[in-house]
Amino acid sequence: MTEVAPGGSAEKVSPEEAGLRFEVDGEIATVTLARPEKRNAQTFATWSALAQIGEHLPQQVRIVVVRGEGPSFSAGIDLRMFTPEGVPGQGSFASAATLEGKAFEERIAKAQEGFLWLRRPDIVSIAAVQGHAVGAGFQLALACDLRILADDAKLCMKEPALGLVPDLTGTKPLVDLVGLSRAVEICLTARVVGAEEAARIGLAELVVAPGELTRAVADLSAALLATNRDAAAATKRLLQGASVRTLEEQCAAERLEQAQRIRSLFG
Repeated sequence: MTEVAPGGSAEKVSPEEAGLRFEVDGEIATVTLARPEKRNAQTFATWSALAQIGEHLPQQVRIVVVRGEGPSFSAGIDLRMFTPEGVPGQGSFASAATLEGKAFEERIAKAQEGFLWLRRPDIVSIAAVQGHAVGAGFQLALACDLRILADDAKLCMKEPALGLVPDLTGTKPLVDLVGLSRAVEICLTARVVGAEEAARIGLAELVVAPGELTRAVADLSAALLATNRDAAAATKRLLQGASVRTLEEQCAAERLEQAQRIRSLFG
C-alpha cells in the first residue's frame, strides 16, 4: 500500500505500484522501468521504490541491470507532476513546494537515495539504454557504473529548459565523464546527444543495434562475474576515490586494500 507523505511524495510503495519490475537471477538483479505507455516516465513513487530496492537488495547480487520496457529507457519526469493536480496519490511539485524550511531539500534527498545505491562498491550497475533517456532518465543512466546504448539512444538533460536543475545525482558523473565545458554545453542547451556521440565523448562503454542490447548486457555481466567478488569491490572502491586523492594518497589506499586482500587469501 502506498503511503503519501506531506508534500505529496510517496514514502513507501512497492515496485509494482511504482511501475517497476524487480527480478533476481542468481547474482544478477534486473530493475525494469515498466510503464511503456508513459515512456517509463518517473514519479515520486518511482524514486521511493528504487530506494527500497537498493535498501533490500539480496546479498548475493553482484550485478544490477537497469532497463526500460518498450522503445524508451525513460522520458524523464512524468509531466503530470508539473500540473496542480499532480499524480494521483502522490501530489505534484506545487504541493511539494509548500514544504517549509529544510523539508523540501529532505524530500529531494529521499529521491536521490533511489539513485545513489547504484554506485555501491559491492555491485556493478549497468544501464541498458534504448530510445529516449531524458532528464531523470539520463540521470538514472548516469547513476550506473556502465552504460550500454542501443544505436537509437537519445540522451538529454532537459531540466534547465524547464526552469529546473538536474538534482537526481547526475551532475557529478556527467562532469567526471565528459569534463566541465562539455557538461555545461549539454545541460544548458538541453540538446539531444545521440548514441554515436555518447560513445565518442565517454558517456557509453558500448553501442549496439537495438536487437543486440540484451545479449550485450548479458555478455558484459558474465565477464564482470568472472572476477573475484571481494577483489572487484576493493578495486571499485579504489577507482571511485582516485579522482579526489593525491597520487601519494592513492598509493596508500592501494597498499591498504592489497594488504587486506592478501591477508584474507593467505593469512
